[in-house]
Amino acid sequence: MLYVFNKIIVKKITFFSVLYYYRITFLYILNRIANNSKIHIIAVINIFLKRGSMKIKLIGVRGSLPTPSGNKEYRHKIRNILLRAVEAGLNDVTQINNFIDELPENLKFNYGGNTTCVTVTSKGGNLYILDCGSGLRGLGDELLSTECGKGKGYLKIFISHVHWDHIQGLPFFKPMYISGNILEFYSPYETLEENLKAQMDSPFFPAPFQGTASTKKYKLLKAGESIQLEDDLFVDCHPLNHPGGCVAYRFREGKKIFIFATDAEFTGETLERAENQSHFFLNSDILILDSQYTLDEHFGKFDWGHTSYTIAVNCAIRWGVKHLILTHHDPGNDDKKLRNIHSDAIQHRNDMKLKIPMIHIAREGMTFSL
Repeated sequence: MLYVFNKIIVKKITFFSVLYYYRITFLYILNRIANNSKIHIIAVINIFLKRGSMKIKLIGVRGSLPTPSGNKEYRHKIRNILLRAVEAGLNDVTQINNFIDELPENLKFNYGGNTTCVTVTSKGGNLYILDCGSGLRGLGDELLSTECGKGKGYLKIFISHVHWDHIQGLPFFKPMYISGNILEFYSPYETLEENLKAQMDSPFFPAPFQGTASTKKYKLLKAGESIQLEDDLFVDCHPLNHPGGCVAYRFREGKKIFIFATDAEFTGETLERAENQSHFFLNSDILILDSQYTLDEHFGKFDWGHTSYTIAVNCAIRWGVKHLILTHHDPGNDDKKLRNIHSDAIQHRNDMKLKIPMIHIAREGMTFSL
């Protein structure tokens, strides 16, 4: 249905700006007062209210190794769901959706078994890919319905480091095999091209990296130097404590800040020692942070390059983070344990009499908007 309104309202640009965040009320009012103009409300929305936001989507959230759910876990979930259905007295198909919505998160969803891959979509609608874990394969399939499927895609890919769980999806990324597509890789590693080639060399993979049809470009970054991706979008990187090296990426669009910091080892001691370097992490709106271990597990795995969820929460509190996303889940953790980790992390924050940061546990398909 098309809505129209009097031409005099076109002059009220300020009025539209004020009402940007009240679109539902705005449309309702226009519907009530407008009957005789030739100007379509849809066109006005496109002119005056076309504003976007930075969007983050989690594609792969597992650490170290892809970890599909096994039959044992699957049967356990089914049993628990059916028991809850019996207890709830479920006896009508119309009750099913509401029943599912009330389930605990570990029964309602799978957290996911794909290794690290995240996308950032700017206000302008441009897509940026962070890491190429096994989650990249599914993303590539989705991108075939875009310009990438026509050989007209231009993808910008940021690599945190080249451990296998962060690049292993690339050989199965279909847009890379289509002539005309351009893949531009950003990283601080001079040997990145060599590393990407190596994992696809014979006898490890049947198709060589350099033989794929797309064009590859490489942009070398330096820690502390910011680059401009769009008019109002900037990114910089920061070194992390991880065997072989790793970097965090910080995206800044307007006043919004998103930080991607997978594969990093923070302890109470290193957090204190690196206090003078923590400015990179301060006051982010969203921080995705490595939290692979429990605190007890971390005691037996010092120098493995990963953080406990307890310390991850401490980091976020110290840095003034608004939303903390716990990620890089250990391959040995099933969904029930991940739910417990999420609950324990929230309780740890609550024990300090705090309400911020909001704490989320990474799940494939999760999206956040800034």
